[in-house]
Amino acid sequence: MLTIKNKIEQSVLIKALPFKKNIRKTVPHKHHNYFEIIYLSEGTGTHTIDYQTYEIQPSTLFFMHRDQIHHWDITSEPEGFVIIIKNGFIEKSLDGELKRLFAKLSEQAVHYTKPSESVNLLFNLLVIEGNTSDLSNFVVIESLLKALISKIFASIETTQTIHLGVTRTLFQQYIELLSQSTNLRNHVAHYAELLNTTPQNLNAICRKEVNQTAAQVLSTRLINEAKRQLIYTDNRVSEIAFHLDFVDASHFVKYFKRHTGFTPMVFRSQPF
Repeated sequence: MLTIKNKIEQSVLIKALPFKKNIRKTVPHKHHNYFEIIYLSEGTGTHTIDYQTYEIQPSTLFFMHRDQIHHWDITSEPEGFVIIIKNGFIEKSLDGELKRLFAKLSEQAVHYTKPSESVNLLFNLLVIEGNTSDLSNFVVIESLLKALISKIFASIETTQTIHLGVTRTLFQQYIELLSQSTNLRNHVAHYAELLNTTPQNLNAICRKEVNQTAAQVLSTRLINEAKRQLIYTDNRVSEIAFHLDFVDASHFVKYFKRHTGFTPMVFRSQPF
């Protein structure tokens, strides 16, 4: 059974804390119902998220999505911070710019950057300010988080502007629906209806933003979830097919092989 860890109290919407120096190797596990920003200013080793292994080096930012499976193999003492953010914090915020920045941040997986005193300062201030169980502190934490994400984007995109238009917002809402869904549906029309738009309009928006169809964006999420279940669970192929809304296992097998070049069972047998 896969371990599920929870590092934040039920009543708390956001929490910032120093990265634990005693963390070295962990077994594959996941966290429910929150997004994490992990910043390591020191340390070496690897961090495996789902089936992708990333090198740790000063300075590395990891962006962990809800229910992603990960584990650490750290070979030297780490130094850094972790910020845990629940959806409720973003929903409570009245700052539209923060919401758009956070949605864009959700696209990221890992980013290697130069050491930054201002980034370290913002992380430290978020640790000092505590959590949102104190409602009077919400605006302070909200402002610090927006400043931190802005600094992160300044290091990621020094020559690009962050698009804040309506189509970007709708695209991000689509991505958010796919990343937050515990029961994925294999139909673009389902998500178009939830977004109060048409499949044709959603398709046009996806093409404009990432040069992919809405179905291709959905297939990436479906395949990633299938890979997670094949690697980290003992679920039968038929069970995974049902969970991912395929009409039958044979349809799922053909779909998976078309996108990966492997049948599900061959993929499951690969060393990771």
